[in-house]
Amino acid sequence: MSENKKNQAGKIKLLLVDDEKGFADIIAKRMSKRDIDVTKAYSGTEALQAIRKADFDVAVLDLKMEDMDGIEILKIFKKMDPDLAVIMLTGHGSEEAAKNGIKFGAFDYLTKPCDLEDLLAKIREAYQQRKRT
Repeated sequence: MSENKKNQAGKIKLLLVDDEKGFADIIAKRMSKRDIDVTKAYSGTEALQAIRKADFDVAVLDLKMEDMDGIEILKIFKKMDPDLAVIMLTGHGSEEAAKNGIKFGAFDYLTKPCDLEDLLAKIREAYQQRKRT
């Protein structure tokens, strides 16, 4: 693994995957202000394209999206980069499915709407774990 896959500035490289564009845009803007290098993907297809083009430290992945199931994306992510720390986001009463994501290698999950500080803490915790691997 190359320098913990950090970019030159030492920022956490985050892939944010959510088909709710408004939510993704707000989270990305706020995370960018917290020294996190955010790449947004508004679909599973965009997420897979992004992970093929760049290395990420942490991915925040919406469980329910229109084009692909979050668990399927998680499985693909883990095949491509077993050390990628993935945080699942769930809403719509699908907390049980998010717990299932842990079985497939997700670092953890949060329910939507989530508090920005909770999400930020979880991202940093996931990043620290990845650095230890």
